[in-house]
Amino acid sequence: MKVGFVGLGNVGHKLSGSLLRNGVDLTVFDLNSDLMAKFVEKGATAGEGPAQMMRDCDAVITCLPSPSASDAVMQEMLPEVKPGKIWMEMSTTDEAEAKRLGAMVIERGGAAVDCPVSGGCHRADTGNISIFAGCDRETFDRILPFLTTMGRRILHTGDLGSASVLKVVTNYLATVHLVANAEALVTAAAAGMDLNTTYEAIKISSGNSFSHVTESQVILNGSRDISFTMDLVKKDVGLFQEVADRANVPLEVSPLMVKIFDDGIAKYGDRELSPNIIRRLEDATGLDIRAPGFPPEMLDDEPEEPGYEVIPQGKTAAE
Repeated sequence: MKVGFVGLGNVGHKLSGSLLRNGVDLTVFDLNSDLMAKFVEKGATAGEGPAQMMRDCDAVITCLPSPSASDAVMQEMLPEVKPGKIWMEMSTTDEAEAKRLGAMVIERGGAAVDCPVSGGCHRADTGNISIFAGCDRETFDRILPFLTTMGRRILHTGDLGSASVLKVVTNYLATVHLVANAEALVTAAAAGMDLNTTYEAIKISSGNSFSHVTESQVILNGSRDISFTMDLVKKDVGLFQEVADRANVPLEVSPLMVKIFDDGIAKYGDRELSPNIIRRLEDATGLDIRAPGFPPEMLDDEPEEPGYEVIPQGKTAAE
C-alpha cells in the first residue's frame, strides 16, 4: 500500500519515520521544506501537495496542529477522493469535526478513519505508541497492517469519531495527573521530603500514573521537555470540555484545568513546555523542584516489536 503523510511536526515526523523505517512506500508533505528534505534523504518521496498525494496514494494520513489545518488540507484533497481511497486523521481533533470531514470522504466513495495516538512522543519515535482507530471494521482490517508499523497497541474504538473522543478523554486524564503530580512534588519538597525518595514512593504506590513515571522525571531533571506545550494542553482540555458539554455532563475539575493553564500561559507564554505548569507553584513557594539522576528527556526503553490489535475486555475482535 502506498501511503501519504501530511504534517511532519513533533508527532508526525516520528510516526512517518516508523513507516519509512519499516519499508512502507511513503510520500511526505509539510510546509517546512527542510523537514521534507530530511525524509527524502532517508528514502521517502516528496509530495507536491495534499491533492497530488490523495491522487497517487492509496491512503493519506494527516497529522496537523489544529482542526482548521485539517480542514484546509481536506479541501485540497477532496476532489481526488474516489472509491478505494482512505483518509486517516491522526491529529488530535474534535469528534464532530472528524465526522464532518470524514462524511465528505465517504460521500465520494472513500473510507475515513480518525486514528489519534497516545503514549508520548518518545514512544511515537520507537513505534511503540498506542493508536486508537474509529471506523467500520472492514476499513480497520485494511489499515491494521501498517498501523502496526507505527504503533504497538492498536485499538478499534468503534465508528468514525469514537477515537477522537477517547483521545481527548485520555489527554484530559494526563493533564489532571500532570497538575496533581506538580502539586504532590512541591508539597513533598515543602514538607522536607527528599525528592528522589518521593518519586520512588509515588512510583510504587497507589498514587502512581503514566504521567508520573514519564513527565515527573523531566520535571525533576529540570528540562521539562516532553515536546508538548501549554497551548496544546489547553486545546486538548477544551476539546474534552466540548465533549462533556454536548453530553450535558456537569464537570467540575475540567474547568479548573483550563483556568490553571490559562494562568500558566499568561505567566510563561503559550509555547512554554507543559510540565512547566509546576513553575506556578515553584514561584509561589520559592522552591526549586529538581533532583539528581533524572533524564532530560523521556526515552522509550521498550524494544520495537510488531504491533497488535488490543481486544477490549469482554469483547472479541469481530465486535
